[in-house]
Amino acid sequence: MLRQVADGVLVHESAFLQSHTVVVHGRAGVLLIDPGLQGHELACLANDLSASGRPVVAGFSTHPHWDHLLWHAQLGEAPRYGTARCAAAVQEQLSDPDVKARITEHLAETEIAGQVPLDGYGLITALPTGTARIPWDGPGVRIIEHQAHAPGHAALFVEELGVLVAGDMLSDVLVPMLDLEGAANPIEDYLAALRLLEGVAADVDVVVPGHGSVGGAGQAHERIERDRAYVLALGDGREPDDPRIGPSARPGWEWVGDLHRGQAQRLAAGA
Repeated sequence: MLRQVADGVLVHESAFLQSHTVVVHGRAGVLLIDPGLQGHELACLANDLSASGRPVVAGFSTHPHWDHLLWHAQLGEAPRYGTARCAAAVQEQLSDPDVKARITEHLAETEIAGQVPLDGYGLITALPTGTARIPWDGPGVRIIEHQAHAPGHAALFVEELGVLVAGDMLSDVLVPMLDLEGAANPIEDYLAALRLLEGVAADVDVVVPGHGSVGGAGQAHERIERDRAYVLALGDGREPDDPRIGPSARPGWEWVGDLHRGQAQRLAAGA
């Protein structure tokens, strides 16, 4: 079910990991950001959009992780965009003929095993390097590209509506997840990304993370500061004082503490 969070901006929240799909109304149809997650959820989203008379005219994937690269045939054949680095990372994934089997295996022990459609997975078009805005007939959507969390990650800022779609950042339940596989300096990459988001935070009325709760006015600043404190503590080898881990973690999200400990151990080992 779609929920309005700003004039012309709606969010669908998946039952799995509070994953968010964002819909932005344009003149001829909608921009669909990070559609997911289960097949029945995507079909419901497509039906809701069809019933409203608003076809999908453009899609966007904020970064090249499996849960942000999904699609459904009922959503149509609109162009699906990503940054040039994001698209390159996806092409590298798709060069592996077993990539979909690996995703299926990864999900086998979860409650959504067998429920994630992979037809149309990762079929995104690279925007030219340095593209500043989504090419579509709707509200201006600024692309804020950075290298935190994944190559070619982008937050999207719907400027006139004050909505920041943060991708997998600024969550109230997940700690910052660093790119420990490919980044030469994951700590500095993350801090640099937070500085970029800080540059628009004063104009943000709604912040939508990839996972977690949608935040209202003032939340962008608060979440940036919380994430910065966490990343600085990791970089210094200190235990973060963070409500998302330890005894204060939200019920059902206690596993985030394990994620944190894994990151800390890898950084300590020089990952």
